[in-house]
Amino acid sequence: MRIIAISTLRKFWIKNEQSEQAIKSWIQETARSNWPSTAELKLKYRNASIINSKRVVFNIKGNDFRLIVDIEYRLKIVFIVWIGTHSQYDKIDVKTVSYD
Repeated sequence: MRIIAISTLRKFWIKNEQSEQAIKSWIQETARSNWPSTAELKLKYRNASIINSKRVVFNIKGNDFRLIVDIEYRLKIVFIVWIGTHSQYDKIDVKTVSYD
């Protein structure tokens, strides 16, 4: 999978150093993946929340952080929509939050 935009994740881990290793691990695993559908994604990430046919929420670092992505399965692209702490996540609408 191709990830757009890793720079968003980098900016986040610079401000939240405790998230760096977990985010880097997610990047490596995702880049090596080839999910054809949400069902295949759920086999690897059982704790991921499927919001709709494109939007997925990943728990990062034991659920300390939440990462929202949109996935174009046919094109094999993962778009970073939003990342933040669990408490910040509780204050947003996961269905309507958009790219920064």
